[in-house]
Amino acid sequence: MFIGREKELKRLNTMYKSDKLEMAVIYGRRRVGKTTLINEFCKGKRTVFFAAMENSGELNLEALSGAILAAEAEMTHKAQNTSTDVPSETENHFEAGMAPSAATVIFRSFSDAFVKIREMALRERLIFVIDEYPYLAKAEPSISSLLQNFLDHQYKETRLFLILCGSSMSFMEHQVLGYQSPLYGRRTGQFKILPFDYRDTGRWFPAYSNEEKAIMYGVTGGVPLYLEQFSPDCSIRENLLNGIFNNNSMLFEEPSNLLKQELREPAAYNAIITAIASGKSKLIEIASAVGMESGLCSKYIGNLITLGIVKRETPVTDRNTKRPVYELEDLFFRFWYTFVPKNMAAIVSDRFERVYASAVESRLSDYMGLVFEKISRDYLLYYDERLPFQPQDIGQWWGGNPATHKKAQIDVVAVSDEERSAIVGSCKFRNENIPASEWERMKEYASAMGGFDNYYYYLFSKSGFAEILLQKQDGVSLRLIGLNEIYG
Repeated sequence: MFIGREKELKRLNTMYKSDKLEMAVIYGRRRVGKTTLINEFCKGKRTVFFAAMENSGELNLEALSGAILAAEAEMTHKAQNTSTDVPSETENHFEAGMAPSAATVIFRSFSDAFVKIREMALRERLIFVIDEYPYLAKAEPSISSLLQNFLDHQYKETRLFLILCGSSMSFMEHQVLGYQSPLYGRRTGQFKILPFDYRDTGRWFPAYSNEEKAIMYGVTGGVPLYLEQFSPDCSIRENLLNGIFNNNSMLFEEPSNLLKQELREPAAYNAIITAIASGKSKLIEIASAVGMESGLCSKYIGNLITLGIVKRETPVTDRNTKRPVYELEDLFFRFWYTFVPKNMAAIVSDRFERVYASAVESRLSDYMGLVFEKISRDYLLYYDERLPFQPQDIGQWWGGNPATHKKAQIDVVAVSDEERSAIVGSCKFRNENIPASEWERMKEYASAMGGFDNYYYYLFSKSGFAEILLQKQDGVSLRLIGLNEIYG
């Protein structure tokens, strides 16, 4: 089932219709559905799809040869079925429909293979996909320079659509898109593929209530591969028991496997993630919890930020603060580290079903607090058509409250410095109505935040609002937003 990515597909198809040389760079963390997007785009189009391997240059050249010859066989077959003219034969020709043997090496070099790509792209529109490009670049360090030469010279007049795809975020951003890369300036489109937002995640579970859809977003973080592990025909309880709290499931060891795959010292990173999941948010707290020097801990946290597992958070009114806090950006990691480690014995002994109600179900509302804040911010950022101004930044705020000499925190803050305006919001994922006192509290916190002339108060609730709030809301200075509006 292919869901979402409409904007990306539309842009790719627009580029394809140009019928000229195009180069798209598609990148994003593992499991996020990059290859699925590419396969959907390539349906019905002439394509050479090469999945690079974490192997030698020779074996990658062999695999590329096979991909090229398979596509060449299809093109020859098409030509024979649409014309009485027999296309010119080459030494690399295979019978129509005949896939080359995986053990057959056809091209002596990547340069020869790229020349063949040129011949094919001169005849008709051709998509050439190199998936997991970082693997190829590691196996063949000169490949980027070679591609640069072909793009600048031999591919210039072809109808080639080149796609470079990769999961190594740092490599793709620095070695492909970065100004020091030989490929810098050659791309005609770039796509950073992110997990689905809460609405697209909900489309995987059409029969679920909005509350249940929100919970599944909080569990999976909108990562397509994780969503595929759950059935829309099963309840949340059944899905979680089968898909996560089951030592035979793919997701049971997913965080550990992903850390081993991406990082050299998975144990150290696991300790850092555990500390953040337990509530440690400041660098000095995290470093102390894992027994690590702050400078080294900061470096490790930076790597986790690059992978999209951790995020650096600052008050929306003070982005340059030297005292940030750190949270788990990846919601699946957050869910897993919240519920799995402390229940490991019950899970591996196949007894977790007995304690599920007390260990998970009773704690979901508390867990969903931060998730609901993210959902509410994303609603304002992407979907709300009734905003009083166009926000220049959106996030959260925390600081001291001079009136009470206590700390204050605002869940949702959207600001416009130009208009001197701010939206101040509170989010509650609870089984009770938001009381009128919450509005008064937001006014107090907005005064503590200061810096703006106009304040608009938004209250987000899973369950509803006190009657007095319903009477006082005017849709502008005070708005009450429930799950039905958030999910549209």
